[in-house]
Amino acid sequence: MLEVKRNIRDLSLTELEETFTAMDEPKFRAKQIYQWLWHKGCNSFDEMTNLSKALRAKLEEQFEFRRIEKDVEQKSVDGTIKFRFKLHDGSLIESVLIPVDKDKRYTVCVSSQVGCSLACSFCATGKMKRMRNLSAAEIYDQVYLVNQRCLEEYDNPLTNIVYMGMGEPLLTYKNVMQSIRLISSPDGMGMSSRRITISTAGISKMIKKLADDDSKVNLALSLHAADDEKRDKIMAINEQNNLASLVEALQYYYQKTKNRISFEYIAFKNFNLTNQDADNLIDLCKHFPVRINIIEYNPIDGVDFERAAQNTVDNFAARIRRAGIMITIRRSRGRDIDAACGQLANKG
Repeated sequence: MLEVKRNIRDLSLTELEETFTAMDEPKFRAKQIYQWLWHKGCNSFDEMTNLSKALRAKLEEQFEFRRIEKDVEQKSVDGTIKFRFKLHDGSLIESVLIPVDKDKRYTVCVSSQVGCSLACSFCATGKMKRMRNLSAAEIYDQVYLVNQRCLEEYDNPLTNIVYMGMGEPLLTYKNVMQSIRLISSPDGMGMSSRRITISTAGISKMIKKLADDDSKVNLALSLHAADDEKRDKIMAINEQNNLASLVEALQYYYQKTKNRISFEYIAFKNFNLTNQDADNLIDLCKHFPVRINIIEYNPIDGVDFERAAQNTVDNFAARIRRAGIMITIRRSRGRDIDAACGQLANKG
C-alpha cells in the first residue's frame, strides 16, 4: 500500500523541530522551512535553496504541499476583484479584494468554511451546505495570494483582513485563530492583528472564548435586527443565541479585551428600518462602545427581500446618529460580479 504523504503545512514550528530531530538534522532547519512555507510562500521543496539537495529529496519522500489555486478571477467596474479558489480536494471557495484607493485601504474578505451551516435567509452562502472547515493554511493562502494580486493591481499591499466570506468563523475557531497567528507572525505576513476583523452571526459561548484567549482582533456581530422576533425570522441561530445572551457575551468580551465591536446591519425594505427598530438598536448600543455599519441589501436568486430606499436608510441612520452612536452607511462593492455582502456562493 502506498504511504500517504503528510501535508507539511499542517505542522507547527514545534512539530517541524521534532521532525528534524527525528531525522538527525539540526533543529534550526525547522525555522528555515517555516519561513519558506509562510513568509516566502514557496510551493515546493526545490525552492528551498538553503537546504541541501539530499535533504530536499528526503522531505519530498515524506511530505507534500497543499496550496490553494486560483480558479477564476473577476473584476468589477468599481475595482473590486473576486477570486474563486480551488482546494486540494476539489472544493471551491471565494475571496474578495475591496480597494478604497482614496484612503489607500485595501481589504480582503476571506472565507473560513466551504459553504455554511447557518442558513441565514438573506445570504447566498447560507443556501449552500457546509461541506467542511478550511484549514489554517487554506485561510492563510487566501490572504497571501490576494495580497500578491493587490500589489500587482494597485501597487499597494493589503491593509485590512475581514473574516466575512463564506462560512461562520467561530464554528472553525481553532483553525481561524491559527491562521491569524500565522498572518500576524513575523515569520508569516507580519500584519497587525488590530487590522483583522472576525465577523460572526452570533455564537455567545465562542465570543466569550475569544475574550478569554485575549485575542487582539476586532469583532463584528452580524445583527440585522434589534429584536428577537425579527431576528428569529431571518437568522435561525438567534433561537439558541438570542440578543440577551449576545449582549452579555459582548459585554464580557469588551470588559476583558477593550477591543472594538461593530454591529453589521443590512437595510431591508419594509422590515428593519422603522423608528422602533432604530430605538431598539440604540438600546442595544448602551451596553458598550459600538460602531454600526449599515449595509445595502444585495439581491440574490430565490430570496424575496428588497433593498430599502436611500432616503429611508438615511433617516434611520440619522435617528441613531442623534443618539450619539457612530454609524456608517456602507455602499456595496462588486455587486456586478456577485462579490458584495451576502452574494458569495461560487456562482458560475
